[in-house]
Parts: sequence; structure tokens; C-alpha cells
Amino acid sequence: MKLLIITQKMAKNDPILGFFHRWLEEFAKNFEKVTVICLEKGEFNLPTVKVLSLGKESGESKIKYLWNFYKYIWHERKNYDAVFVHMNQEYVLLGWKFWKLWGKKIYLWRNHAKGNIFTDLAVLLSHKVFCTSPSSYTARFKKTTLMPVGVDTDFFKPNPSVPKIPNSVLFLGRITPVKRVLEFINWVKGTQYQATIAGPVLSEDREYGEQVKRNLTDKIKFIGPVTREEALKLYQTHELYVNKTPAGSFDKTIFEAVACGMKLMVDNPDAQNVNVEGHSLKRLMQGLTEEIR
Repeated sequence: MKLLIITQKMAKNDPILGFFHRWLEEFAKNFEKVTVICLEKGEFNLPTVKVLSLGKESGESKIKYLWNFYKYIWHERKNYDAVFVHMNQEYVLLGWKFWKLWGKKIYLWRNHAKGNIFTDLAVLLSHKVFCTSPSSYTARFKKTTLMPVGVDTDFFKPNPSVPKIPNSVLFLGRITPVKRVLEFINWVKGTQYQATIAGPVLSEDREYGEQVKRNLTDKIKFIGPVTREEALKLYQTHELYVNKTPAGSFDKTIFEAVACGMKLMVDNPDAQNVNVEGHSLKRLMQGLTEEIR
């Protein structure tokens, strides 16, 4: 079976979306042909996967994005049997008429606490929908299947030779209000922990990022975005991982931290009892392959 995948960014070192590079490596093992359309591309190494960018990295206009999108789904129509839209419901709304006409089934992955009428429409137009959290907006629909988070347990694992920093606590994730970073800082101030905060500040969260920086103390350091390899080292050298994101989504960082042997403190009630093996990348790909085929 040949699969078209549509995602935000194809860049293996991206601090937020770099994980999807590993997903694509596994997709390529399970499908005859994989073609990817992304909004933006950076560095990647996928010799058997065709990657087509809508052009954000080149500064293209939104009109050019749209033109490229329709050009690609038309030119590649004989190279895919089904479409897997990762996170962005907009692509379902843009392409469904053509995919239905050409007999291509649409699969949507969306794992977010909030949704709207456009989410409802995207679900209606999709053959199946996937999410990881029972509190996700899309979990309410009959056509939705709950999936494993997809942690690469071959990469994220403990290293007994790496010493833990005493009384160390880690926060790793986007610096944005929904992650409740300021609440984490206030919590640390009342403890004996030495804290590391790692994660990118997106342009729309710049003001919140400045608030975070203003509230740092000598026992809390902010190191900014990190690569996958740097994240692994942080997990392996810190004792406790704290995640204050409320219910609605499963942050992969929770499962990565546990896979690396960290103690866990989370606010999300859906992530209180973490079974890493059940949420491995291998389990996820087995599930997706069965569902899509």
C-alpha cells in the first residue's frame, strides 16, 4: 500500500517536531511507498521517502502554499492509495473533495483538548481519526481510535553510567501558557530542587517567554530549545520530571522521561500511570499500519 503523509515540518533536529522523522522511518518500513507533503522542510535523512515542501523555508506566500498543495496532491495521485494527515485538520478540509473523487481514504491524527466546527467537519470527512488521550477533543467521536504515544524506546532509555544530578528537576516542553511553566517555577521556589527548563519559545508566545525569564532564580536555569540528543542527556542526568499540562493531550516528553528512568510528577490525570512499553513507537506503528491497511 502506498501512503501520502501531510505534516507541519520535516526536520530531524527540530525541538518540537523532530520526533516525526523517526515516525517516517518506521512508516517507510511498513508501506510500499511513502510520500510526504510538509509546510516546511529542514535537514532530514529519509532515502526511501519523497519529501515535498509547500515552501515556508523559502518564504513563500500563503497563496503559493495553496498552489503547491494542490499541485502536489494532483501530480502524486497515482503514488498513494490513502492519506494520513498529521495534526493539521486544515489539510483535510482543503483536499477531501479530490481525495474522495480519486478513491483515497483519509486518516486524521489530532490530539488536542480543544476543537471547533472545523474539527467536527474534518472528522466527518475522514475515514478514521487517531488520538492518544481519552480527554482529546476528537476522542468523543465513534470513528476515533485511541493510539499509543509512540516513544522511541530504542533511543530513550536509561544509561547507568551517567550520574544523576542530586535534587535535580526537569521541565521540557514548549514555553507556552498551556504548559503552565510559570506555575512550575513557583512550585520549584518552594522546594530544595535545582531546576532546568528546556524548550522553544514560539513567536506567538514571546511575551509569555519573557515572563518566564523574569521569574528565574539562581536555582532555576532556562536553556532554550534542545535537540533530541540533548533531551536524552537531560532525561538521563535529572532525577525528577515535572509536567503541569492539564488533561487533553499526552505530552510525549512524559513517556520519554519515564523511558529514561526518571521519577515523574504530572498534573494530567490521564498520565498518572505510565506504561511506556504500551506506548512505544513499535506499538504505535503496528496499530497505525493495521488501521490504515
